[in-house]
Amino acid sequence: MSGLRIFDENAPGAPMLDTGDPAAIARELGAIGVRFERWDSPVTLDDDAEPEAILAAYQPYLDRLMGETGAGSADVIKMTPDHPQAGALREKFLNEHIHTEDEIRFFVRGSGHFVLHTSGRVYDALCTQGDLISVPANIRHWFDAGAKPDFIALRVFTDQSGWVAHFTGDAISAQFPVA
Repeated sequence: MSGLRIFDENAPGAPMLDTGDPAAIARELGAIGVRFERWDSPVTLDDDAEPEAILAAYQPYLDRLMGETGAGSADVIKMTPDHPQAGALREKFLNEHIHTEDEIRFFVRGSGHFVLHTSGRVYDALCTQGDLISVPANIRHWFDAGAKPDFIALRVFTDQSGWVAHFTGDAISAQFPVA
């Protein structure tokens, strides 16, 4: 189930809001410019579906989304607990960073936490299967799918080179473990 916890950046142990209501999640994230939607999709895929099959199955949704956002390409990221780089990738994206373009993800399967840091608050958005999240360019954030990540997500890009992480050097992510 999707979720959102909002904290004062100085009070990691005391959420100001804790909700699993998709409308409340969309409203709270929308207030800081983050798009959040639940997609009801009839798409069913085998766990071992190849990226090309996943992209083809979601093409009608991607066409609409890319038309709205001006994005030019999409790909699939699959993370499993036995992925040879799972630990290294987790460590990298646990650090607060920004991107120079929007970070758009749709969770096909599994889950992960997008944690956003803005205006003195920390927003822990747990995204699960069927969730679309679009984090605007230059919003401080980090991502955690846990020590044993298990998810498939569509990534949508305007320019893949704009998706390079620029780390802020702020250690705040260590104060807000989420997975």
